[in-house]
Amino acid sequence: MDLGLDIAASGMVSEQVRQDQLANDLANASTPGYKPDESPQHNFGAVLLANTEGGTAIGAVDEGVALGKTFTNMTAGVMQETGEPLDFAIEGSGFFAVQTAQGVRYTRDGQFTVSSAGLLTDANGNPVLGPGSAQIKVGATGVVPATAVGVFEVPGAVKQGENLFTGTRAGKPTGTVKQGSLEGSGVDAAKVMIEMISSMRSFQSGQQAIQSIAGTLQQAASQVGSMNPNG
Repeated sequence: MDLGLDIAASGMVSEQVRQDQLANDLANASTPGYKPDESPQHNFGAVLLANTEGGTAIGAVDEGVALGKTFTNMTAGVMQETGEPLDFAIEGSGFFAVQTAQGVRYTRDGQFTVSSAGLLTDANGNPVLGPGSAQIKVGATGVVPATAVGVFEVPGAVKQGENLFTGTRAGKPTGTVKQGSLEGSGVDAAKVMIEMISSMRSFQSGQQAIQSIAGTLQQAASQVGSMNPNG
């Protein structure tokens, strides 16, 4: 493959990944406790230098685009006062725990409700767990004290979809539960829209580069094919 085509294609693939993440972020701009994913981009030359030790050359590499490891930005969102007795937010580190069909999962989304069985549940009907990992019964008043809602430290939590995370509990959480509030989404909608426009332009630049290179190669092939071998 032509080197230019390879470089342009690597950039387009990277921008496709970026656009998918940005679209998902924008769809969750109003989701309480949502944490956006990010995939850093590096040119292969920078990656090569970062992995060279002792100054010894280890070979050449095409100057295309390499995607770094995707990570979740766990920066806390802005606290939003709602006044709703079953809305909870965590100030500081930690997660709420819910019991799902696949096991215990963790979330920063504290927009809870009451099931028909009188249990405190998340938006998907999963029972919320207390400090001792027991399900929480909602009293006749429809109010649950903040102390009844568990907060758990989950280092290296991994996003699983539906605003849930998996991981292993370890250590004592420093976060505290605040009732009548929700943690806002970690997405800045205006910033995401600007990044989407920038990403789309980068993708289009890759397309134009490929079209230009393809046209040049086609012209070169036509000229070679039309050459008179007898001079």
